[in-house]
Amino acid sequence: MCGTCGCDEAGGAGGAGAGTRIAKPPSGLTEGHPHPHTHPHPHARPGEATETITLEQRVLAKNETVAAHNRVWLADRGIVAVNMMSSPGAGKTTLLERTIRDLGGRRPVAVIEGDQETMLDAERIKRAGCAVVQVNTGAGCHLDAEMMQGALTTLSPEPGSLILVENVGNLVCPALFDLGERSKVVIISVTEGTDKPLKYPYMFAAADLVVINKIDLLPYVDFDPDGCEKYARSVNPDVRVLTVSATTGEGMNDWYDWVADQY
Repeated sequence: MCGTCGCDEAGGAGGAGAGTRIAKPPSGLTEGHPHPHTHPHPHARPGEATETITLEQRVLAKNETVAAHNRVWLADRGIVAVNMMSSPGAGKTTLLERTIRDLGGRRPVAVIEGDQETMLDAERIKRAGCAVVQVNTGAGCHLDAEMMQGALTTLSPEPGSLILVENVGNLVCPALFDLGERSKVVIISVTEGTDKPLKYPYMFAAADLVVINKIDLLPYVDFDPDGCEKYARSVNPDVRVLTVSATTGEGMNDWYDWVADQY
């Protein structure tokens, strides 16, 4: 198990651990069970490498199976789920709040909030005017497909809905676990550093879209949007990159156009 991120602590690993609050899976989905897991970045010790890799493969294979059921369940109902990932403080929740207010009249929108603890972000989303379910992962550093199942049961989204999933703030593990979503979006803020795609290549390689947020702060920080886009394309040549300010609204129409294209 990965001993550096806390996922090997009791209740924090994998799915419905003691620190994770989820419901039963939706009708038509295969019900999962709590399971410990590791991440596909083994910390090798003498004589353990083969066993560790085998365990990781088994865990990821189970997650992929559950995610595949989620994907079919969503597709059958014409629901688009977008997995939104970033480091803490990149502005995911602010981006969601503005998106809900601007798009809520066009189609049903619901949010799945992932955090280790608290209901704070879910309360913000509820005030913005949309259905939301909070998934607290305890020591876990990402959402997984079983957590997505439970959240979908609680939300019971209308056909044709847009489901925005705010994953746990972390630029490593969330990219490794498929939820059954239509698309993966990475949000990076201009306060983080131009070279972030090079430091976290797997996350940016997995992304369908990179959103550079907080561009209203560009006059005050040392950040090169063109350079960041270049680095992102160096690990993912086909990725699309948008620049926005969720605070001022600049560039948000490009984001809404991208969302519409997912249907």
